[in-house]
Amino acid sequence: MLRWKRRIAPSAQENRFDPSLIHREMTREEIRQYTNDFIKGAVIAKRAGFDGVEIHAVHEGYLLDQFAIALYNHREDEYGGSLENRLRFATDIVRGIKHACGQDFPVSLRFSLKSCMKGLRQGALPGEAYDEAGRDIDEGIQAAKLLVSAGYDALNVDAGTYDSWYWNHPPMYFEEEGMYRPFGEILKKEVDVPIILAGRMENPDIAVEALGKSCDIVEYGRQLLADPDYPEKLRRGRLDEVRPCLGCHEGCLGRISKAPMSCAVNPACGREMIYGITPGARKKTVLIVGGGVAGCECARVAAARGHKVILCEKSGCLGGNLIPGGMPEFKRYDHQLVRWYERQLELAGAEVRLGQEMNAGEVERFPADVVVIATGSVPIRLCREELSAAVTADEVLMGRVVPGEHVVMIGGGLVGCETGLWLAKQGKKVTVVEMLPEILGGPKALPFMNYSMLLDLLKYHGVKILKNARVTSIHDRIASVEQEGGITQLEADTVISAVGYRSENRLYEAVKNMDRELYNVGDSSRVHNIMYAIWDAYEVARNI
Repeated sequence: MLRWKRRIAPSAQENRFDPSLIHREMTREEIRQYTNDFIKGAVIAKRAGFDGVEIHAVHEGYLLDQFAIALYNHREDEYGGSLENRLRFATDIVRGIKHACGQDFPVSLRFSLKSCMKGLRQGALPGEAYDEAGRDIDEGIQAAKLLVSAGYDALNVDAGTYDSWYWNHPPMYFEEEGMYRPFGEILKKEVDVPIILAGRMENPDIAVEALGKSCDIVEYGRQLLADPDYPEKLRRGRLDEVRPCLGCHEGCLGRISKAPMSCAVNPACGREMIYGITPGARKKTVLIVGGGVAGCECARVAAARGHKVILCEKSGCLGGNLIPGGMPEFKRYDHQLVRWYERQLELAGAEVRLGQEMNAGEVERFPADVVVIATGSVPIRLCREELSAAVTADEVLMGRVVPGEHVVMIGGGLVGCETGLWLAKQGKKVTVVEMLPEILGGPKALPFMNYSMLLDLLKYHGVKILKNARVTSIHDRIASVEQEGGITQLEADTVISAVGYRSENRLYEAVKNMDRELYNVGDSSRVHNIMYAIWDAYEVARNI
């Protein structure tokens, strides 16, 4: 009964994530109670010394936004029908705050100018032609004017709802930086209050260009989780020292329902006072074998703690699997992270030896107090003779194999889908074959905004998805695919295998019994995602 009481909406409607749950219509008394609660919250904030408050929000499909959008609001009382009525909840709040806190107490509003949705649970991609099912720009302008006239002193502008959630929390698949700038530019011409913008504004050139034209204030969210010193580094012109946000959501919104918010690339985020970098008790010589993300993080932290660090990488560059992984234009932040590590290792005084492969004997003879094996992982190759013509996604990403027009991708995990999307955007005809019932491990395997946008992009760019299917043979540019209904023949100029990675832990196995402080970190220990590679390495280096 308690859950039913809390499951509320402007009108009865299905839950966004579980359609079997029905949210009941709020009563007018409940609306007034919520209005008073907002006002009380502002009064408490003022008494606590805050200079103003921001109301959350007529944006992202939250409660006030649901009231404002006709698709969700079917009421026939004073809170439904006309736009003015649908905004009454939000306007009553600001009028009440101004009455309680004074007309000079600033109140801003988080506001989505446009819903960017084709329907319930249907987002619209950037540049996609569609009929707006939520709030279009014309209605957004009208709403902004009504909200400002009611007393809101600033608008914090974005776009989207939970039905188009990737607009509110843009993943790396948004290739345009500062994607809310066009919306801010529109509103600056229509309302006479400050406009605030966020939305992938890390590039200072983009931010500076936006000021005055699209907004009056630039704000940052996830970038400050990745690097809380970003504003100071920007002020000092030390942009090469800024740790980038990858847009992966793994450490922040991807886990917020089950764990404290943190950051994939910044393990100390949210717990800096108890989990920051402290000096080592005794200076040690640390040998790190492998220059992927785990090796780089371990070297960075160990060197920052005062240890003498030697990192040996057999290839000619750092980065490991971030190098092929960052080849698609939408994954360019991966390469930015590699450049950040290069700069951090230089600043920390770590010695980096590129092109130096280490065998077991060399590791055992090396005069180090501590040895860290971070040799990463390698793509799993298909061993069956009838599938031997398949190449790996890494080979394609690195340009060692140039795919033909018709591509069959074996494996519908993240690597297979991202590589398939990358090729489809180049004009290739791509079919992804996945043996499981869902690609990408299903909606709970990835942060939902990333998952839903990648699915929409694959569909938009014509990538065909075959689920509960497997490739049984490759012969004469034909891939035979077995499904429940029988065998399908697919034209396949190139067949790409993206069936996962295996730990490259042979070196660790060869030296694991040495009488030395020894660690195995990152994918060499257990294949996982970038967050766990970085966090694993940070934990080890912090305790050396």
